[in-house]
Amino acid sequence: MPVIIREHVKLAQFTTINLGGPASFFAECLSVDDVCEALAFADSHQLKIHVLGGGSNTIFLDEGFPGLVLKMGMGYVRSESDRNTVRFTAGGGVVWDDCVLDAVHQGAAGIECLSGIPGTVGASPIQNIGAYGQEVKDTIESLCAVDRLTLKPVIFSAAECEFGYRQSRFKSVDRGRYVITEVTYRLRKGGTPEIRYPELQKFLDIQLDVRRPGDTTTLLESVRNAVLQLRHSKSMVFDPTDENARSVGSFFMNPVLTPDQLKEFQSRVAALGKKLPNGFPADDGVKIPAAWLIEQAGFQKGYTKNGAAVSSRHALALVNKGCTTRDILNLAEEIERGVRETFGISLEREGILAE
Repeated sequence: MPVIIREHVKLAQFTTINLGGPASFFAECLSVDDVCEALAFADSHQLKIHVLGGGSNTIFLDEGFPGLVLKMGMGYVRSESDRNTVRFTAGGGVVWDDCVLDAVHQGAAGIECLSGIPGTVGASPIQNIGAYGQEVKDTIESLCAVDRLTLKPVIFSAAECEFGYRQSRFKSVDRGRYVITEVTYRLRKGGTPEIRYPELQKFLDIQLDVRRPGDTTTLLESVRNAVLQLRHSKSMVFDPTDENARSVGSFFMNPVLTPDQLKEFQSRVAALGKKLPNGFPADDGVKIPAAWLIEQAGFQKGYTKNGAAVSSRHALALVNKGCTTRDILNLAEEIERGVRETFGISLEREGILAE
């Protein structure tokens, strides 16, 4: 059955921030053949393409998208296991947290700290999603994609994905070239979760201390529950009843400073009479919390301008409280300018602007 191409589809309904005008063309793809057919349509009509998963990391312009929006809809999950390993293979349209829940229920460790992250499986490798000390790159074994240049399927090993902090080849050198249709994760069967964040360990200890006799919750389930509660307290779990829900989650990434950049940052903080925030080791440097930079630059939780707001629960999230996309982008630019002028650090955006 041929893929259905629709015209003038309103895009705000497909995003968690609930912003954006119509797409010129829109196709929901349920198979690799659908993807290839939709890509061929775009190529024959010389259209721009935007691949859309759960819409939790995408912002569309108020004018809409002048091309084809390709919505991923492959919803299957398969698993197989041996003595020590469970392999999960999921279609690109599977809701990410459903995959995590399935893994936890099967006692497979490796992605439990990534509970509650919105979006789909197909998006997980692109920015190497991570939280509470885990990154998805540590469990991805391989992925399948369609090459937009040849319209042929391609398989990538984890090493070929060129993962980095919130990075991969699909977000950098090959940005926009491949449409990820399937991902295979290699998890530890009956594994013990690795807790790397003190905040999570402290919260988990409290949970375990109040467990009642007869509670059969596994340690993996306890970690998942703790992560979900922590994320909910920061409005980082999508909840339509939450006033901070209309966002794309973390709008900015935590900057990683080189040793020289760290020295300059420390000097600026000292000159301002402020206390240094806790940093975390990262590839070739130290990761500084962007939320701290934003607040210390004068943008407190709840700061609002023209209906665009800093979340009242977490300074990394920008919230739609009756604004336009332009209002959100103006606020982002104001924050970036303030952090740069105060600390000499340029924030990098995590959300994707489709234009």
